[in-house]
Amino acid sequence: MASIIVAFHKQEDAISIKNVLVRNGYEVSAVCTSGAHVLAAIDDYNDGIIVCGYRITDMLYYQLRENLPNEFEMLVLASPAKFEGEQYDGVVNVAMPLKVYDLINTVEMLNNAIMRRKKKRKNQPKTRSPEEQKKLDDAKEILMNRNGMTEEEAHRYIQKISMDSGTNMVETAEMILNLY
Repeated sequence: MASIIVAFHKQEDAISIKNVLVRNGYEVSAVCTSGAHVLAAIDDYNDGIIVCGYRITDMLYYQLRENLPNEFEMLVLASPAKFEGEQYDGVVNVAMPLKVYDLINTVEMLNNAIMRRKKKRKNQPKTRSPEEQKKLDDAKEILMNRNGMTEEEAHRYIQKISMDSGTNMVETAEMILNLY
């Protein structure tokens, strides 16, 4: 589950929103009254949701958004009049007066979006350093020259040996280079 940080100008408002989230099964990582406090709190997290009001002690929500990493989503609770004509990336608005159902559904939607991004990042192939790529290419070259394999066959061979032995492809390539 994504980290949730609640930030409002008044401490009691922040605690009330925190309590609503906690009663509905969410863990709130921090309660803040200033943007500086939020920015300090996010240093401990890779991603998360900031639930805040239109204004916090030292800045407006869009000023805070500009200073947040892209991995963080922002949920702003304010009257609809505050948002006329304003749209910022990574900001979702929930109108006041607040309905708990709207808050919880929106937090769930943002949490799901963060989880999808995490899964997508996890499934992306890892980039290799130039040295690692050179080892892999050299191992393929050896297999191609000694065993008459195509580059694709050599790659698949290294891939299969790596999977069978429980090592990564670079380690397998190093083993091939050491053997020959």
